[in-house]
Amino acid sequence: MSTSLAPSLHDVLSDLHNRPYPHVPNPPSCKKRASVALILRVRPTYHHWPDASSLSPPDASASVPQRLQTFFAQDWVQNGEPEALFIKRASRVGDRWTGHVALPGGKRDPEDVDDKAAAIREAVEEIGLDLTTSDCIHVGNLPERVVTSSWGTVPLMVLCPYVFLLTSSDSPTLRMQPTEVASTHWVPLRALLSSSLRTVEHVDMTQRLANMGGLLARLAYRSMMGYMQFSAIRLAPTESLQCNSTPGYLPEGNQPSTSLFQRWKSWCMGSQTHFGNQDRPLLLWGLTLGIMADFLDMLPPHTAVQLWKYPNFTALDLRFIINVLTYRLRKHNRSQVRSGARPSNTAVDSQTAALPVTKTTATNGDAEHNQVGIGGLGVGRYFGSSDTDPTGSAYAVGIMLRGYYERVRIGIYIIVAWRIALGSTAAIYAWKLLRRL
Repeated sequence: MSTSLAPSLHDVLSDLHNRPYPHVPNPPSCKKRASVALILRVRPTYHHWPDASSLSPPDASASVPQRLQTFFAQDWVQNGEPEALFIKRASRVGDRWTGHVALPGGKRDPEDVDDKAAAIREAVEEIGLDLTTSDCIHVGNLPERVVTSSWGTVPLMVLCPYVFLLTSSDSPTLRMQPTEVASTHWVPLRALLSSSLRTVEHVDMTQRLANMGGLLARLAYRSMMGYMQFSAIRLAPTESLQCNSTPGYLPEGNQPSTSLFQRWKSWCMGSQTHFGNQDRPLLLWGLTLGIMADFLDMLPPHTAVQLWKYPNFTALDLRFIINVLTYRLRKHNRSQVRSGARPSNTAVDSQTAALPVTKTTATNGDAEHNQVGIGGLGVGRYFGSSDTDPTGSAYAVGIMLRGYYERVRIGIYIIVAWRIALGSTAAIYAWKLLRRL
């Protein structure tokens, strides 16, 4: 059996508690805040099962470092399998994140005392898990980030991740909200770090053209660019729980067969909801992958940046043009990542991107405070030397994606001009050929 991650996890959680990430205020034009909960546990292994002494109630009055030390000192924990809890959101028409793999969480309500309270409330509402009990430790937070549209500069909300550790050896009882959650999944951290489970998610970007020309515009856009590919991880859960009250959990009998025209129209519209598709693999990507990459990069072998690949399109000629245009930029950005300490990964999906927030943007005036754009990285911590912070703790500014989407736009303009020129040349040639007949 491979070496357990538990000792390294203890170090990471202790560091997160001792060095919390700073609060990120809302940009002037954005009022929304949301919180998510990264819930961790350690699953016992067959040869190191917890004994009766480990079942005694923990001392909730002790400090967090003491509680962490007591928990990780146990033999079954040291040899156990650390896991994280994910949810698959229920499929809902019009929901931006319908059917996506995510962390429990949601929008902060006015009655919430702070962002952490929002994460705790959402965990109770979505999966029925109380994170304030004596067998749950609130460890700290991960980098907060401003979320904006990935192709624009309009901030949507501030996203605040919080880390909790369950100290019980038993699986908690979960009560899923049918309209919010379709299933829950415990996934080993070791699997999230495995290179064999890295893949891509294909996203239909033509959904953005729903109000810009309709079906014909979307067909033309897709034929020109294909789908967009985003870095993803295929989840391998050790324990999954399906919500049997979620619509579509069981296929209804005597369903009318879908006509060929309906299937063609569905393909043209590029539906990404996958209603009732139980066979589709669980893919972790987008903002949730960015949050997890911030966390996973703190664990050995500290290569979570390799989880991420540059977004690109499936159309071969467009992919080639973008690769050529961004080759030097990608090489330069990657060299900056390798030459410094270890930064976090990016958080980007088809509709949103997590922006970096530096100490400058948190303290200076509005001119710099609200500098947002599509080339953003998830906020991350350096572990090592830093030119900007003598303590060795700094934040990653958009290293990997710096200037990337500007080059992508140029590539799109080039491919449009190329296709128009090629089509015009073919049309002129065909017209001349017909005149000779």
